[in-house]
Amino acid sequence: MQKIRVGVIGVGYLGRYHAQKYAAMDDVELVGVADIDPMQAQRVADECSTTAYGNYREMLDKVDAVSIVVPTVNHHEVAISCLQQKVDILVEKPITTTLEEADDLIAQAENEGCILQVGHLERFNPAVMAMKPLLTHPLFIEAHRISVFKNRGTDVDVVLDLMIHDIDIILSIVDSPLQTIHTVGAPVITPLTDIANARLIFENGCTANVTVSRISMDNIRRMRIFQPGTYLSVEFTKKEVMAVRLKKQSPNVMPIPEISKQAFSDQDVLELELKDFIANVRNHTRPSVSGHEGRRALDVALQVVGQINENRARMEQTLAGVHSSLLDS
Repeated sequence: MQKIRVGVIGVGYLGRYHAQKYAAMDDVELVGVADIDPMQAQRVADECSTTAYGNYREMLDKVDAVSIVVPTVNHHEVAISCLQQKVDILVEKPITTTLEEADDLIAQAENEGCILQVGHLERFNPAVMAMKPLLTHPLFIEAHRISVFKNRGTDVDVVLDLMIHDIDIILSIVDSPLQTIHTVGAPVITPLTDIANARLIFENGCTANVTVSRISMDNIRRMRIFQPGTYLSVEFTKKEVMAVRLKKQSPNVMPIPEISKQAFSDQDVLELELKDFIANVRNHTRPSVSGHEGRRALDVALQVVGQINENRARMEQTLAGVHSSLLDS
């Protein structure tokens, strides 16, 4: 089997893992890694027995595909350069910073006949994949994605950093247009929103309540789905899915809960995602998380961000008025 020639652009915390996974694949040749920090690029290149590049453009004529793991603000610029060279791309989430940039990437990929896959990692969590066949008609979804503070990912607020994972999954399992969004959120440690809640109400009546925080003392990543006769619980970190069904008895006897659980702790989610990308590149198949799915999740996430910012501006204006009144009295 001919090897797919791959590069990684941006080998910081997450990009380094991309490089390691590719280097371990039998059907992949890791041609090189690129980073604006030449020392970091060389460290990862040495670790993965490949070539370091200070300028990613120098390796584009040597690869079939790349992972783009640079800060979100640079996604559009880097991705467009790759697509113009007819290189298939996996760009980390969120796809871009604006819908206009996302539309540009999608159009460019389609014009060049290139694969555009978006790195919504949780779609490849085996617990999520095992949950999907159990879905019937979700009525209420509750998601919590709470983490201790890390000094990375703070170039975007917590909605684009964390909530967008759950938004993407919810949009993929609720077969109905989104009707309304209600949000609250606030900055705590960074200038951007660090804790947020969004209630997504769909036209078919399904409601999703999504809470995220990056300033917790614990790490929790859980989604619960309630539907007629069944309760589903997905533990993203443990890679476990539990289904609770009410087993009907005779008419005058209370139903008995029937519990089943599947666990996939031995599976590597990033490896599953990257292997899927390589398969899409090799077979030229449409990714399950294409540019269109990435744009859809970004669209909702930006609406959440915009609503939080509007609410915060009104609150600050009110507080400023109260403060001014106190000074005048």
